[in-house]
Amino acid sequence: MAFNIAIGPRERKSPFYDCTVEDGVTHFTVYNHMYMPVSYGDPEAEYRRLIQGVTMWDVGAERQVEITGPDAERLVRYLTPRDLKDLPIGKGHYVPICDHDGNLINDPVLLRLEDQRFWLSIADTDVLLWVRGVAFEGGFDVETCEPDVSPLAVQGPKARDVIISLFGEWITELKNFWFRETELDGIPLVLQRSGWSKQGGYELYIQDSEHGTELWNKVKTAGQPYGIGPGAPNYVERLESSLLSIGADTLWDSDPFEAGLDKILDLDREDDFIGKTALRALATSGSRRKLVAITFDGDPIEPNEHPWPMFINGSRIGSVRSACYSPRRKSNIGFALVDRSHRDEGVSFEVRNGQHTFSGEIVRFPLVQPGTPLPNNDWDMEPM
Repeated sequence: MAFNIAIGPRERKSPFYDCTVEDGVTHFTVYNHMYMPVSYGDPEAEYRRLIQGVTMWDVGAERQVEITGPDAERLVRYLTPRDLKDLPIGKGHYVPICDHDGNLINDPVLLRLEDQRFWLSIADTDVLLWVRGVAFEGGFDVETCEPDVSPLAVQGPKARDVIISLFGEWITELKNFWFRETELDGIPLVLQRSGWSKQGGYELYIQDSEHGTELWNKVKTAGQPYGIGPGAPNYVERLESSLLSIGADTLWDSDPFEAGLDKILDLDREDDFIGKTALRALATSGSRRKLVAITFDGDPIEPNEHPWPMFINGSRIGSVRSACYSPRRKSNIGFALVDRSHRDEGVSFEVRNGQHTFSGEIVRFPLVQPGTPLPNNDWDMEPM
């Protein structure tokens, strides 16, 4: 189901907004109080470009929270249960942020630009307000702001070729999550090897929104020999690749253990961090729920609009949070939050979606192994 959304000044627009309109965007969502493209009207072509070629995304709604000042590092360490003591300048880390009860607030990528200058590249919550409150109450000597920074993502197996043509061979030296401050014909930006897909790619953090159209067109021109086209963070690919979406796959009281982030927690640190006591207790007692990968039968489905209840022998065990049809697995797939007593691989269940009932099974992450090719003629989804 689709609805028209009035475009007005209340919701912000990225520096690439006009370019996305010119290139045929058909669907937006609201993310961090901004319009973010989600489709250009041909989901099959957008998916194929990501899996087999190269695509460019306006992800300017992926806002930055900048933290600077004498206590910047101390504040950043206090904000996350991941240990950052060895994070060098020029590298990013995936860092969960929790509240004092151990509930997940956000899962940004942290970039260390200088010794006492950091960006939190955030998912969809008001992290800036949280950081400012924590900094004030804790007496941290820092400055916090949302800088004039907007990412443009280039993703897919041919993304490397496009970025080499723009910046040169030095980009091959960048390892995953490493970045460099640079420029492109006078456009200041940060180039990072990263992106919300498992197909490989880069993010270009433009640092002057006045050059948004210019940067978009330069990437578009450089990508033409490789068949580049517009797209957006892809719902199907992110489920196939088992990429977490805070808010879609989690609840307001979800913790990092149930979300599968426990491997990057450092709970034995001597220094303090928000949620330390609660997270240590959860490490001992265990979470009430667990996010699991599932497959289920039936004709190919369209992405779900609402969570779907799950049952075993008539008793509810959880809900399907995100679901779609996977062309590469050739089945319906999804993520589900289930009671921990039913979290094991191989558990069978029923899913109820209105008048329909599906039979499913809990399976292993990831739902599709990296490098799995896309069959030439296996796309059963209708255009959005």
